[in-house]
Order: sequence, then C-alpha cells, then structure tokens
Amino acid sequence: MKDEAKDITTQPIEAQAAPEGEAATKALATKAAETKTPAKKKRVRGSKAKDKAAADANAALEARIGHGFADPNLLMQAITHVSALKSGRKRGDSYQRLEFLGDHVLGLVVSDMLYHAFPNADEGELSKRLAELVRKESCADVAKSLGLLDDIKLGSVGPAADGRLRKSILGDICEAVIGAIFLDGGHAAASEFVKRNWTERMHKPRRPLRDPKTVLQEWAQGKGLPTPVYREVERTGPHHDPQFRVAVDLPGLAPAEGIGGSKRAAEKVAASVMIEREGVGGGNDG
Repeated sequence: MKDEAKDITTQPIEAQAAPEGEAATKALATKAAETKTPAKKKRVRGSKAKDKAAADANAALEARIGHGFADPNLLMQAITHVSALKSGRKRGDSYQRLEFLGDHVLGLVVSDMLYHAFPNADEGELSKRLAELVRKESCADVAKSLGLLDDIKLGSVGPAADGRLRKSILGDICEAVIGAIFLDGGHAAASEFVKRNWTERMHKPRRPLRDPKTVLQEWAQGKGLPTPVYREVERTGPHHDPQFRVAVDLPGLAPAEGIGGSKRAAEKVAASVMIEREGVGGGNDG
C-alpha cells in the first residue's frame, strides 16, 4: 500500500516537470521569438514611417518645383552639397555636375526667350539682359521663391557656417535643379521650368549692372569714409575647389562677410551684404 501511495503522489509531479530534449528546445525558441517580435515590429513601423515622411517631403519639393521626377535620385543629387556625401562617394554625386549642365541649359533657354521677346534689341542689349537674368543672384532669388534654402543637404559644418553656406550656394542649387530637370524630362521640361520662373523677371525694367564693390566704395566716399578694406577670414576646401570667406571693413560699421569660390567673388558678396544692410541704392552685381 505504501508503494502504491508513493506512485500516486509522485505521478502529478512528474507530469508537471519541464519538457526535455526537442520539446524543450522548441519551447525556448517560441518564447525567444515572442520576446523579439514586438521590438522587430517597432523597428519596421519606424522604418515605414521614416520612408513615408521622406516620400512626402520629396513630393512636396517636386510640387514646389513644378516637375514630377521619373528618377527622384536626380533631384536628391541636385540639392546635395559635397559635405553631405558619405565616405567613398565621389564629388560627382553632389550638385556640382548638375550645376554645370543647368548653367548652360538656363543660358540657352533665356537666350531664346530674349531673342523672341525683344526683336528690336541688338546683340549688346541682349547680352546685357542675359547677363543679368542668369547671374547667381537671380538664380538665388528663384531658389528662394521656391523655398529651396532649407532643402539643401549639408554635412556637419557647424550652425554658423550652415546658414552662410546655404545662402552662398543657393544660386548653384537652382542651376543644378535645372540640370536635373533637363536630364529627367528633356529640353521641354527644363524650358517650361525656366519660362515659369524667369518670364516675369525678363520683362521687369532692366537695372544697371554695377559691381557691388564699386557701389560700396562710391557710397563710402560720399560719406567721407576711406576705401573699404577686404580681408580673407578663412579658406576651406581642396586646392582645386576652394571656398573663401572674406570680410569687408569700414570705420564705424560692423564688418560684413561673404563666401565665394574665389577671393573676388567672396569680396563682391561681402560688399553686397554691407550694401543691403546699410540700405545703399544701386548695388546690382554684374
């Protein structure tokens, strides 16, 4: 009787013992999978949300530009500065090659527009109008009107340099966008973009083209101030593609800075900044 009682009391304990062998392995695997699944689902949801946000931003950018890209990578390249490229990528993956192309496409389309809009203008007059319409400042104005300033992709350049760099390359970015549209949609699409954004500018009264350094110097002389002094503040970038930061000084005024691919270009930007800040008239860059 004692043996039978022992068997009866121990049987439930044995039945409740943890599974062994293959059954135990499956149980542990199932438990591990159940533990990982929520985290994996969370990562997937986060990735999908990020992709959707990027797609929405890209669609909004295309809407502002007025061209739906068959190859969105062209648009991304057009707004990417070399500083934002990951290690191993070529400089050609930035906006620079597209800028080169867009510059010439813009010149061709605007030349055609001027030829037909001003049938009585001679070559010299047409050339002056063309120079004003395709200058970097005009391109930058178009880019500003399209809200491209915040779309530019930059690397880690620091908060102070970020704003300066965005403004200094805004005209280049506009030309790169034109180049991207040309490659994506052909001459017709690029021409439509240029006409949409340059026709009104073309018919505005033409302003005299004057070097901002000359304008600033004449203004300073009129105020009894000495000739503006330009000094190089910083030079960055490789030797074949430098970026200069130059400041212009006048007694009694805060310095003004400009960035450009050459010292002269940076000086002109600095002069333009001071002209605009001080409310000087006639500061149109040629």
